Amino acid sequence: MTAAQELEMILTQHQDINRRVESNGIRLTIPASLLPQLVSQLSPQWTFVGIVPEDDARTQSLRLLYVFYTPKGPWLGMEVRNHDQVIPSISNILFAADWQEREMEDLFDVSFAGHPQLGDFVLHDSHWPEGTAPMKRHSWEIHQKANGFEDLGTHRIVDASGSFVMPIGPVFSGTAESIQFGLETVGEEIVFAHIRPFYKYRAVEKLMRGQTPMGSLLIAERIDGLTAFSHALAMAQAWETLGDLQISPRAQLLRVFWAEIERIRSHLQVLSGILESTGLSVPQNLLQAQEEELLQISGAFSGHRYLFGLIRLGGLSRDWSAEDIQHIVKRLETLVHHSQEILDALTFDNSFLDRLEAVGTLSGERARTHGLVGPVGRASGIHRDVRIHQPYAAYDNVVFDVPVQTEGDGYARFRQLAQEMTQSIRIIQQIPSMLTPGEVVPTDKFHPALRTAFGYVESPGGSVLCAVSSNNQGMVERCRIITPGLVNWHAFPDAIRHFAFQDFPIIMATFGLSVADLDR
Repeated sequence: MTAAQELEMILTQHQDINRRVESNGIRLTIPASLLPQLVSQLSPQWTFVGIVPEDDARTQSLRLLYVFYTPKGPWLGMEVRNHDQVIPSISNILFAADWQEREMEDLFDVSFAGHPQLGDFVLHDSHWPEGTAPMKRHSWEIHQKANGFEDLGTHRIVDASGSFVMPIGPVFSGTAESIQFGLETVGEEIVFAHIRPFYKYRAVEKLMRGQTPMGSLLIAERIDGLTAFSHALAMAQAWETLGDLQISPRAQLLRVFWAEIERIRSHLQVLSGILESTGLSVPQNLLQAQEEELLQISGAFSGHRYLFGLIRLGGLSRDWSAEDIQHIVKRLETLVHHSQEILDALTFDNSFLDRLEAVGTLSGERARTHGLVGPVGRASGIHRDVRIHQPYAAYDNVVFDVPVQTEGDGYARFRQLAQEMTQSIRIIQQIPSMLTPGEVVPTDKFHPALRTAFGYVESPGGSVLCAVSSNNQGMVERCRIITPGLVNWHAFPDAIRHFAFQDFPIIMATFGLSVADLDR
């Protein structure tokens, strides 16, 4: 039975569900009491994406949209309207919803019955009183208390004799963002781990309100500057759905071209970080040199080393000649070839393999429970990639494979990144022969509809979902951005449990996670 047939069978059992078809898929309006039952019935075949808050103009309250999709099938949104009542938690059914329910409670003051750990999540209680709910209010109110630094010792789980908590962070050297870990131990083994993000919560979704479409693109690029193109593309696709904009085949192919360049550059950065964590400075520097060359290519041909300003609604901000495209492709082929030679040589380095193999292992079952996305999920056997399962831009016109590993350890994540770079250059090589004349720099006026639309992208770190609601002035009414960091950081404490302290930086490097897109 297909997912769509299963959905039809489920809906025939419930007469109190209102269904309507929208541009992004199917929207169901359901009573909150029915939510756990429907999630239980859908979860085997439908992938949970996240919870999207929407303003209900009729009741002047908030409604929640639970978003799912199936491979090559429709998107599904289950809308829960009775926000004034307590909404049942689904975290015991889909553990991937755990952090998102905690976010909704902290930022919107939504209560989820049955959730074991609400409060003190995004808004640290030492500075934000419980119930502040800044995203719920029309004005931005900040209340602060000066209680000093929090004591991680209060969060202890392990109470054995001699146990203690080793705090790491929130301040790190270099360019690492602020995040704190509490590693509980009775020796060298990490028995339990706590994670404390949101030290630099930026309220990006609050800042989006009232922005023009172009203004929202500029903010989206700054969610995580290292993957600016992916976030801007997701935001642009949401607006293009709202405005029913038609994108030329040439512009769609060029979007894929630069998205894969960003993927290669990002993977090179993560791989060099893995080498740094294992003390292999020579191959690390060689990979960093390859990354720098790619940044120079991006800067020379796009106007910005990290592709800022390249996405426009309806296309891109510039076009390129056939000679330029061929020149970029040839340089990329050489760059990826040299990088692969460096990475291949490491497979014969026993000291390197000893630091990664069977370290930081996340089983396929744990990966499914957390709903992991991107290379981290695929390294644990999760075949999930929206370029294949929900094709956008021109990805349904190019041929490529999605590598998947099964071991779920640090070495599997290392191999996953290397193999994905090979597939990215394979995609890029196909594009020059497919390009035909067409408009790339858009000129059409933009008139968005009054509704919510999704934009989704497989960023280097995993899927990004932008849900945008437009108001009657054609500006952002409400925006929800679900990033790879929000999903994958949730599983990181499980990956470091039962490993030694010295493995911690290596495991963190193999995850390649961004704190910025979590602290958005």
